[in-house]
Amino acid sequence: MKITVIGGGSTYTPELVNGFLARVESLPLKELWLMDIDPERLEVVGGFAQRMVKAKGEPFKVVLSTNQREAIAGASYVTTQLRVGMMPARRGDEYLGLRHGLIGQETTGVGGMAKALRTIPVILGIAKDIREVAPGALLANFTNPAGLVTEALTRYAADVPAVGVCNVGITTKMGILEKLEAATGSHVDESRAILNTLGLNHLTWHRGFTIDGEEMWPLIFPAFVESLKEEEHPEWDLRTIESLGMIPNYYLQYFYYTDKKFEAQKKWPPSRAEEVMAIEKDLLREYADPALTEPPADLMKRGGAYYSTLATQLINSHYNDLGQVHVVNVRNNGAVKDWPADWVLELPAKVDRQGVHPLPSEPLPPACFGLISQVKMYEILTVKAAVHGDRNAMYQALLTNPLGPSADKVQAVMDDMLETNRQWLPQFN
Repeated sequence: MKITVIGGGSTYTPELVNGFLARVESLPLKELWLMDIDPERLEVVGGFAQRMVKAKGEPFKVVLSTNQREAIAGASYVTTQLRVGMMPARRGDEYLGLRHGLIGQETTGVGGMAKALRTIPVILGIAKDIREVAPGALLANFTNPAGLVTEALTRYAADVPAVGVCNVGITTKMGILEKLEAATGSHVDESRAILNTLGLNHLTWHRGFTIDGEEMWPLIFPAFVESLKEEEHPEWDLRTIESLGMIPNYYLQYFYYTDKKFEAQKKWPPSRAEEVMAIEKDLLREYADPALTEPPADLMKRGGAYYSTLATQLINSHYNDLGQVHVVNVRNNGAVKDWPADWVLELPAKVDRQGVHPLPSEPLPPACFGLISQVKMYEILTVKAAVHGDRNAMYQALLTNPLGPSADKVQAVMDDMLETNRQWLPQFN
C-alpha cells in the first residue's frame, strides 16, 4: 500500500506519521510519500518523519517528493493538508476582515472565502491527478475550509472518491467521554461511542451521544448547562443553549456573538496566524534536531488534536471494511430527507470498503436550518467563483455570507480580496 500526503511539509505531519506507526499491524503500508512544494521545509519535516519511522524498526518507507503527480501515482489513499500561500496568506485573510470591520478567520467569513478561492483549484488539480494516475484512490481532504472544498469536489470531481475531514467532531467526542469518565469513574473506548451532530463544517450542532447504542444525552446535556451556570465567563449564554437543547460547534460563536468576537480581534496583533507562525518556527527548529525521533510536546500548541487518530481510523476502516462511524463531510444523498441531496453536510457516516455512507439523520430545527441554508448558498456561489473565476458569483457570495459586508461595501471588500490574493488567484486575472 502507498499513501500520499500532499502538504507533507506541514508541522502536523509527524503526528500523522505516529498514527500510521500505531497501525502497522492492521494497515499493510509499504510507502508513505510526503509531497510539498517547499523543498527546504519538506527536508526538515520529512527528515524528522524518516527518523521517527527508522526508530520504530522502519515498518514502512518514507519517500519525499516535490513532484505532485509522481507522489500520487499508484497511491491507494491521498490526504491533503495544504495551505496555498502558507501562513502569510492566512494572516492576510485575518487582517483583510479587520480592515473592513468584519470577522477575519481561517474558515468563516471573508477570510474563509479568500482561503477557499485560493484552495479549490489546487484541490481539483489533485483530484485530476488521482483520476489519471491513481484511479480509485480515496481522497481524504483535511484542508480548510474542509466542507467548502468537499462541496467543490462533489460538484466538479464527482468521479474521484472523496471525503472531507475535520477534527472538531472527534475532539468533541473525546471531550464528552472524558467528562463521562470523570462523572462515572469508568473508561469507555471511543470506538463504542457515536456523536450525533449535523450541519456544515464548522457550523454544526451536537444533539446526541450514544455508547453501544444507548443514548447518553439526557445525562450529558444537563451537565453542560450546569457547567455554564458555574462559569464566571461562559462561552455561551444560557438562554440560547436551553432554547436550542443542543451544544453548538464553537465556531458558531462567530455567528451568534459577532460583535464580541470582532472586539477581541481588534486587540491584534498577534492574530492566530501570527501566533501559529511563532509556534511553527520553534517546531521546525526542534524537528531539525538530528537526535529527535518523537514529536515534541510543543506540537500540541499548534492545534489539531486527534488529527492523526481520525485520519488513520478513517483509512483503516475503509481498507479493512470495518464499517466504523465517523463524523465527516460528505454529500447528503438523502440521509437528511428534507434537505437537498446534493448538499455536502457534516454528519456521522459509516466507512467501509465500498465508501463513505452518511447515516440517516433527522433535520435540524428552523432556528439552525435558516443559518445553514444561507451559508450553503454562500458556499455554492464561492465554489462557482473559484472554479470559473466568476466575479459576479464572487460578488454574490460576499453579499450572501452572514459574516460578509453590507451591500454597499461588497465591491470594496471584493477588490481588496482580489488584490491581496492576486498571486494565488490566476483564474480572476
